[in-house]
Amino acid sequence: MSKANYLKTLIITETVANNLGLNVGGITPFTTIDFPGHLAAVLFCQGCPWRCRYCHNPHLLPMDVSGQHTWADILSWLETRKGLLEGIVLSGGEPLVQRHLVSSVTQLREMGYAVALHTSGVSPKRFKEVLPLIDWVGLDIKAPFDEYNAITAGGAISGDHAKEVLEALLASGKPYELRCTLDPVFFTPERATKMANQLATLGAKHLIVQECRDNEHRHSKPVSEAIRVAFEQVLPNVQYRS
Repeated sequence: MSKANYLKTLIITETVANNLGLNVGGITPFTTIDFPGHLAAVLFCQGCPWRCRYCHNPHLLPMDVSGQHTWADILSWLETRKGLLEGIVLSGGEPLVQRHLVSSVTQLREMGYAVALHTSGVSPKRFKEVLPLIDWVGLDIKAPFDEYNAITAGGAISGDHAKEVLEALLASGKPYELRCTLDPVFFTPERATKMANQLATLGAKHLIVQECRDNEHRHSKPVSEAIRVAFEQVLPNVQYRS
């Protein structure tokens, strides 16, 4: 994907954002695992410019689709959840393509909610704008930064953007989690070592490695011992999630 086409896809969602809020394609009304230390709801933002082979929310990828819920209805529902929920998780799709992300997060905070952001880092500019309002970040690391296109189909710029987002996150001091869904077709021990070294050079000290689920056959492939060793020889804290 060319840089021009990539940037164009980031803009498309702006035309379908409803009620000057987030374009939300789905809701999980209660979670205890997506925002550490908080009882939360998850808002799944509609639209993502990347096309990762293993994406587990492919219905949220189209950028030109209006979400299932208006922002006004979501805010009304969240009013009824005060005292029951502590936080809101913004996931996707990709929240960073939402034009009204900053103003929407401001509204959530004014309602008394802490806010977590799950992102792949597609837009450093918007990430830096919203980061001061975010309480916790879950950042997906796809591959060595110079090989991102092999996973995202977003062009070489996709790795540059993800690296810039990680740099901003680490500099902020905000609590965060780095996780990588390990594509078994792509990853080798050599690539795992390369990626771990890139993360360590930037100052990251941990990584959660998630098994990749085959969406066609609905099963996960365990992370090989060789790849485990490759990560663990570089990063001091590596955990695994099935």
